[in-house]
Amino acid sequence: MLEKMEAKGQRSLKGKPKGHKRAAQGKTGDGGAKKQRLDGGTVSYFRRVSDRLKEGFTDEEDKGVFVENVLSEVKGRARLVAMDMTGSLVLEGLLALASPAQVAEVLEELGGETGSEFTAVACDQCGGHVMESAVRQAHRWSEEKCDVTEAEEEHCGLLEAQVQRVSGVVRENLVAFAQDPYGSHLLRTLVQVLSGCLTRDTPGAQKAKKDRRCESELVDFEIPASFWWELKHLAEHLMDNINVFVANLTACAALQTLLTVCHRKRPKLCNKLNKSIMGYMTSLSSAPGVSPLLVFMKDPSGSHLLQKIFKFSQKALLRDVYRNHLRSQLMPLALHPIANFPIQSLISASTPFKLFLKIFDELMEGFEAILAAGNIAVVVQMVESCVRWEERQGELLQRLLQAFHCSEPASLQVSCLPLFLSFLTYEVYYNTEPAEGDAVTQPAEGDAVTQASPQAFSVCYHGSRLVQALAGFKERSVLMNSLHDLCPRDLLTFATDPFGSHAFQVLVTLASDKGRGKMLKKMEDMYVDLACSMYGSRFLEAVWNSATISQRRRIAERLVPSESQLRGDRFARHVWAKFGLTSFLKRQGDWMEAQTGESKKRKMFRDILE
Repeated sequence: MLEKMEAKGQRSLKGKPKGHKRAAQGKTGDGGAKKQRLDGGTVSYFRRVSDRLKEGFTDEEDKGVFVENVLSEVKGRARLVAMDMTGSLVLEGLLALASPAQVAEVLEELGGETGSEFTAVACDQCGGHVMESAVRQAHRWSEEKCDVTEAEEEHCGLLEAQVQRVSGVVRENLVAFAQDPYGSHLLRTLVQVLSGCLTRDTPGAQKAKKDRRCESELVDFEIPASFWWELKHLAEHLMDNINVFVANLTACAALQTLLTVCHRKRPKLCNKLNKSIMGYMTSLSSAPGVSPLLVFMKDPSGSHLLQKIFKFSQKALLRDVYRNHLRSQLMPLALHPIANFPIQSLISASTPFKLFLKIFDELMEGFEAILAAGNIAVVVQMVESCVRWEERQGELLQRLLQAFHCSEPASLQVSCLPLFLSFLTYEVYYNTEPAEGDAVTQPAEGDAVTQASPQAFSVCYHGSRLVQALAGFKERSVLMNSLHDLCPRDLLTFATDPFGSHAFQVLVTLASDKGRGKMLKKMEDMYVDLACSMYGSRFLEAVWNSATISQRRRIAERLVPSESQLRGDRFARHVWAKFGLTSFLKRQGDWMEAQTGESKKRKMFRDILE
């Protein structure tokens, strides 16, 4: 198996399982065999139902009657409806509105007398969505219990029993569910429900696409005690088949979901799972003198799993993994296009422990090689972790200045901020080779960019993260000097950039009152432009929150002459309201009193936190 994984490790990281989508009508997940379909009249009926559901309900009684009537039409042929393209969409919407008892009835019919029918429905491209939607309704178990009536408790008990029934079927056919592209999604949803936390629904395709890079937010809810035992038994069965879950891409995603929810709700079980998985991975045979873990580090599926394990591991396990498997191997792994991702997780997880210092020292030997390989996220993670380790900050900052070719002579260090933000070396950014003793000069406002002038000011995501982390270092004078050296045009670009605005906020809010005042004076003519920008307005609000009363007054004086423009802008009108500029115009005494009270309140909370 390891040989196959090693070859597969050269493939792209895009091998991660994607969300399951509904396939074309008339095909199933078993090789495309034809299946029974609803007749045309029934499909038309469900389309009308779908249109009515989209309109929504203002009256609870009307909604209840509508749901009951439609579910009565579904009764007796729930499996056929669930596995139909149009019918499944309607059934999903109805289940979200139905009572726990009604959801339980649908699940009971979908499973048949013995529950054996659950497998066929869950492993269908349409039926799988219906099963997920039905199981997700268990989160309402605690909501319904608040009403304390016997009938509602009984309804919740019915749904609880059906979820246990589904769990039993999944547990007995765990490998089949885990490897099926549709059934695996039910397994992941079931794991979440049994643990008492669910990912938020993403109602629109656009929102799902927008949030693709972000981890889904988990929402906790109360569960009955029986769910905890079901989760425990399911985890035990999973560990009995750990070879499948580690090697199979689809099954591995379900294993990662289990680790995530257990870390959140059952940390002891999570620790047990981590040790068992790591024990299995490191027990496999490999080349003499080579840890099998190195193969998993370079495999798309294995690397994702190891990221989770490192993230959720305790100190002892991390230390053991480093000592016995990764020591002296970190550099080649950090340079690898896939293995560098679990290395980032290892760096982050080891940050609170002295183990980090060993990892840091080993990686510093090839610091510039990591940057040259394009794995800049490894370097950024090192910087972010170093915020907690003051004794390594000076060395790391010096290596960064050297890597960006602005260390010597010292006069070049004033150019470091734009280089860090854009992740470009001095020669690339300024289109020149620095001569001995030459200082960096910024072009004056309106000057044409010459060959010896900098490129257009730009900020990249990792550059913003790097600067935000460096701002947390004890010694940040080099960074602040570079910030003060930027021309007004670049400051405006910096403050209105989607990534740059976050870094600028951190720098300005962490500055001393004197340093912030100096920066604000330089930016006085751009307050209106900032207020009318999506990101600039947020930056301006952050500056306002950290500014002194005299600095706030100066900002207000610069903004109020443009009242009509600010009130008419969709971003600036919020700035106008938050800064209380109407009061500043008409009742400056009241405005000053309000600002003074707010300032005292901020100072009081700051003293408490310190």
